[in-house]
Amino acid sequence: MILVPSLWLSGCGTPEPSAAPPPPEVGVVTLHNETAVLSSELPGRVVAAETSEVRPQVNGIIRHRLFEEGSIVEAGQLLYEIEDAPYRAALRSAQAALTRAEASINATRLQAERYQELASLKAASRQDADNAQAAADQASAEVEVQQAAIHAAKVDLGFTRIRAPISGRIGRSLVTPGALVQAGQAQPLATIQRTDVVHVDVMQSAAETLDLREAMLAGDLIHDSDSVPVELLLPNGNVYPIEGQLQFSEISVNPTTGAVTLRASFANPDDMLLPGMYVRARLSDGVRQQAILAPQQGITRDVRGRAVALIVDAEGKVEQRFVTAERAIGNRWMVTEGLHPGDQLIVEGRHRASSGALVTSKPWAPSSQPASPQVSTTNPGE
Repeated sequence: MILVPSLWLSGCGTPEPSAAPPPPEVGVVTLHNETAVLSSELPGRVVAAETSEVRPQVNGIIRHRLFEEGSIVEAGQLLYEIEDAPYRAALRSAQAALTRAEASINATRLQAERYQELASLKAASRQDADNAQAAADQASAEVEVQQAAIHAAKVDLGFTRIRAPISGRIGRSLVTPGALVQAGQAQPLATIQRTDVVHVDVMQSAAETLDLREAMLAGDLIHDSDSVPVELLLPNGNVYPIEGQLQFSEISVNPTTGAVTLRASFANPDDMLLPGMYVRARLSDGVRQQAILAPQQGITRDVRGRAVALIVDAEGKVEQRFVTAERAIGNRWMVTEGLHPGDQLIVEGRHRASSGALVTSKPWAPSSQPASPQVSTTNPGE
């Protein structure tokens, strides 16, 4: 009777506590300052270096078209002929009027001289002498009028031969032989465009322009040279093989779009760039010497849309920070606020880490190398 309670007591001893689970393991990247080339990717349109609409300067019927549509024409090349019979007749009429005016000059001049002599001898009145001199002057003026009429008639006759004002590729003809054309008509006969060199007009918001200028004034951005290279992305996604140069930016902001127009020039030897083509231009904004580039896997968003990063501090605890991820750099963000050199950013195992929790960190080994630091203006938000 005494052994039973003792056995019961020995079997109900306090159990030993189980060991606590180890802290979760996360992959981290130690951040440091890097040099990044900042660039902006902007939409734009291709514009011919020179464009000329061929228009008639006299009225008439088109007699001949003297070019091949779509071909290259040279400045001064004959393109159209307008029926010139009326203009040749006008020229001959002006020439005849000049001959008549010249014939009357001698008669009026001699008459004026005789009246001057008679007036000096009191054989004719002073009024008659003055009238004779006025008639002589009028005859001389009439000669000049007819000479000007001949010049105008020659100009009109020359306009019946319509020539190319510039060199370039000419498009389709909008008129055919036999069509009536008029000076000052709204419809051009054809359009010539010089495309061996083309311009690309791109639009940049005024806010971005101000941010870049302020960054340069503050010394955050540095330009390697005075020229700004421009890379072109074609509509099919390919990169245009020839690099362009930024020429200028407009001095005013478009009040409708709130953007500034920038113009870049590109050599176009193979006519790959066609006027009116939609492209995207990548412009170099400058070099940022002290840039924090964080892998995109390490930046997430909370329910309010704010960019969030998780950092492992010196004690191995997780710290949550709100950051400003300004630009994308391939598979990384350029962070301008919230992260500092030496911070250990959690990139792998974020779902196992919570703010204030202890974690075990290990260096993160990406499967591929990060993109080279050439930055676009894609903004993930703040």
